Amino acid sequence: MNTQTHQIAVTQFVKAAGINFAYRRFGKKGSVPLVLFQHFTGNLDNWDPLVIDGLAAEREVILFNNRGVASTEGEVPLTYGAMATDAIAFIEALGLKQVDALGFSMGGGVVQELALQKPSLVRKIILVGIAPRNGEHMQQLSPEAQAIFGKQRENPDELWLDVFFSPSETSQAAGRKFLERYRARTNDRDAAINERVAGNQLTAIGEWGQPSVAGEERFAYLRNIKQPALVVNGNNDIIVPTINSYHLQQYLPNATLILFPDSNHGSQYQYPEEFLQYANSFLNK
Repeated sequence: MNTQTHQIAVTQFVKAAGINFAYRRFGKKGSVPLVLFQHFTGNLDNWDPLVIDGLAAEREVILFNNRGVASTEGEVPLTYGAMATDAIAFIEALGLKQVDALGFSMGGGVVQELALQKPSLVRKIILVGIAPRNGEHMQQLSPEAQAIFGKQRENPDELWLDVFFSPSETSQAAGRKFLERYRARTNDRDAAINERVAGNQLTAIGEWGQPSVAGEERFAYLRNIKQPALVVNGNNDIIVPTINSYHLQQYLPNATLILFPDSNHGSQYQYPEEFLQYANSFLNK
């Protein structure tokens, strides 16, 4: 068993598709590894250590930066599909034949593309805080979301209090606990993202908001994602409206939906223990 944790896992690199991909791999060996796909402008350190270690207690976890993000080389692709193609190259460069995949926010769109592009590579998927292609209000960030991302803060990482958590006292208290966990790693922290990452990722988000094929039934592509899926969100996600999680559950052939109360975009960080119960149970079946 690997005794590393999120706080001390060593950053490694692997060459794939001509790019050096940064990743951290640790946890309990022997089961299907879980690859995690990060949110908008996130890097290796933006995961909640409590959640990651809770997953790693039962399986290997692999955190990675896709092309152009933080310590991974290259330019960020302009579509989720291209990001998924890079992810396939990364996973195969590690010698893996099958993985589970967890995608948070933007990462959940990449996971959908991954499952479509190479179904044999993916056993199960967890989609957190994400919409289907052409989902509700997904052509661009909402004015409310734009205001959140544009707000000036004395401590920049307090952005996540508004992005992930609801305004209630209870939710904000959970958010402050999350920030304590998030800040805990002090050695070998990941590189900051460069100035081009957000722009390219916003282009990809906008492309994801468009219909996949003109004239095709909305969300029909989801029926081609056959893997068992766990869909997770807050009951009032203001970044990716919660109605999109219902669409995923309705159109994916084998999907379970979990909604947490009094919660926003980062419900899994507000309710880490409960999320881990659902996620580990789903992956262990």
